[in-house]
Amino acid sequence: MGFRTILTIIGALLATLGVTMLIPAMIDALAGNDDWRVFFACSLITTLFGAGLWASSSGHVEPLSLRQAFLLTTLVWIVLTLFSALPFMWSDLHASFTDAVFESISGFTTTGSTVLVGLDNMPPGILMWRAILQWLGGLGIVVMSIAVLPMLSVGGMQMFKAEAFETPDKILPRAANIAGGMVAIYSILTLVCALLYWMSGMSLFDAVAHSMTTLATGGYSTKDASLGAYESHAIEYIAVVFMILGATPFALFLAATAGQVSRLWKDSQLRAFLGLIALGTALAFWMQTSANLHHGEEAFRHAIFSVVSVMTGTGFGNADYNAWGPAPVALFFILTFLGGCTGSTSCGIKVFRFQVLAKDLAQHVSRVLMPSRVYIKRFNGMPLTDDVSRSVQAFVFLYIVCFLIEAVLLGLAGLDPVTALSGAATTISNVGPGLGPIIGPAGNFAPLSDFVKWVMSVSMLVGRLEVLVVLVLLSPRFWRG
Repeated sequence: MGFRTILTIIGALLATLGVTMLIPAMIDALAGNDDWRVFFACSLITTLFGAGLWASSSGHVEPLSLRQAFLLTTLVWIVLTLFSALPFMWSDLHASFTDAVFESISGFTTTGSTVLVGLDNMPPGILMWRAILQWLGGLGIVVMSIAVLPMLSVGGMQMFKAEAFETPDKILPRAANIAGGMVAIYSILTLVCALLYWMSGMSLFDAVAHSMTTLATGGYSTKDASLGAYESHAIEYIAVVFMILGATPFALFLAATAGQVSRLWKDSQLRAFLGLIALGTALAFWMQTSANLHHGEEAFRHAIFSVVSVMTGTGFGNADYNAWGPAPVALFFILTFLGGCTGSTSCGIKVFRFQVLAKDLAQHVSRVLMPSRVYIKRFNGMPLTDDVSRSVQAFVFLYIVCFLIEAVLLGLAGLDPVTALSGAATTISNVGPGLGPIIGPAGNFAPLSDFVKWVMSVSMLVGRLEVLVVLVLLSPRFWRG
């Protein structure tokens, strides 16, 4: 398996995580909160442990094999989650191990489901740590989409690899440059979003924290009422724009900076994504006005904000759509599964996979009607190979199976059908809020039992790592080599 390379990479990432813990430590120290000692201690422990792993493997790094990539991808998320949970347990929150891991994994996977209450009066260090976790998680999934998932041929990601790297006109000459460019774009967009939030009435602290969770499409907030607490139309529209940007393929941003701006509007996935947002917004607007709930600009703002928030997996709230009636609830349940684009920070099945399934269906129907016709599937003008179709079909099938298994487990744990189904959907799709009075937009995951929280934690990890990456580790053949 070559564990030295795996330990070296995990050690380096752990040391980096430990250093980032100094940021909330400094914030708490400036605010006069004693939790700065907790963050400093956690930083010391995490950094030393990571440095120890790196030193024990002598900094040995070789090109990853396929088996190493599968194992490393899963281990990184698990190990970083466990260490990032330490501040939640040792701070004044005194969170249980279960709650700390749930909050941590919800942050790293950019799910946004939370077990914490009283955010408005919480120490600033903890609030910033939650935002940092989501920002790092969003950044991690983008880099993973570039460096790891294409190699694993998981759920159609090899098509994204073909677009980003294997065409004659590569965006940048090396994958390392591409990853570096994406980090730069991600950081710049975060700063711009923070500036706009600050200019629109947020405090500087809230603006920075919310910008990090907006670009990561994570949804952690510094307020119990989320962005609805600010009662600002400008803030809500800014959030809509940057949630959409976070769910857009970052390779397209790189292409734009390299002079290929036309790829932004020529990309069929992005056009389909924006079209689905427009359709969902129109339906939500009509449902509100027909039920005489909201009208005009208010109905449009509630509609587009909620649709974008759920579809991108951000999970911010400005209204309780549970109170709009059964039809909107059904709409948002469907939107939970859609997700954004591949190669972005968003979640869910992803628009690209639905496009592939639609092309597969069209090909099948065409062959039934005209068996002699040659039908070539294309995506953005490129041939769509059968291995891409097979991987997408396998991914969607396993995704639905995992969702059903989780829903059954949650139902057996005593949750009502709406909470069980929406809880399974929102955690495996990394959306955040579910449906119903307990985990809906106005609710919280704190009342759930420890068993339910562990089931949801595993589901968040499985969904974030594209299902197959985790499930392949359960195969005995994987460990036999």
